[in-house]
Amino acid sequence: MEAEGLDWLLVPLHQLVSWGAAAAMVFGGVVPYVPQYRDIRRTQNADGFSTYVCLVLLVANILRILFWFGRRFESPLLWQSAIMILTMLLMLKLCTEVRVANELNARRRSFAAADSKDEEVKVAPRRSFLDFDPHHFWQWSSFWDYVQCVLAFTGVAGYITYLSIDSTLFVETLGFLAVLTEAMLGVPQLYRNHRHQSTEGMSIKMVLMWTSGDAFKTAYFLLKGAPLQFSVCGLLQVLVDLAILGQAYAFARHPQKPALHAVHPAGTKAL
Repeated sequence: MEAEGLDWLLVPLHQLVSWGAAAAMVFGGVVPYVPQYRDIRRTQNADGFSTYVCLVLLVANILRILFWFGRRFESPLLWQSAIMILTMLLMLKLCTEVRVANELNARRRSFAAADSKDEEVKVAPRRSFLDFDPHHFWQWSSFWDYVQCVLAFTGVAGYITYLSIDSTLFVETLGFLAVLTEAMLGVPQLYRNHRHQSTEGMSIKMVLMWTSGDAFKTAYFLLKGAPLQFSVCGLLQVLVDLAILGQAYAFARHPQKPALHAVHPAGTKAL
């Protein structure tokens, strides 16, 4: 009798917790990028953030949406993918604008100049998606080039999925590729930090939010009985996040001495 009396409280409370968990899944993934976005806008410098992180998340979430057509999973995960795609496009837009502005504003000085005036400012050549130059892939000068690339990838992947949607092997492989790509999210940042032996310009808040969000997401996958691929790759993602935090700790304790003659132009790429 007492248990029945508590039902009026427990049922709506359970529903409220369920809604909260779903909302956290939908919007929690984009929260880590808020401090990074604000840092880039404040400093007008995107060197510390690897735009390949955006590439990884765009590919992963496009593939996840296509996977949904072959094997339906929870709606919050689907909405999370759509919102993440929009967020990554906003990050790319900001990084491209900042990088191009820095390249145009860079003034080159030469010790051997005939007079003491600065050399003529040289505008960096425009790099376009339609050039198909692999050396400049994902380093284009216009946000529209990134949009074209994303649309082209979505069209090709969507057409292949449409032709193979009845194949269980293809659908399961698609799902595995989607979550495996997302699990590699932190690898570009991990590599960038290792190459520069520094985490300068990287938002520690962003990585901490990555770690907490990925841990929550993995627990959500396990509790909700999501496809096995989601849980395994979620655990891998947490390990990569911890590795990046380890880099931040190690480089903070043993900072690299700046090179006396090194020149770092404002337009240098993060990766």
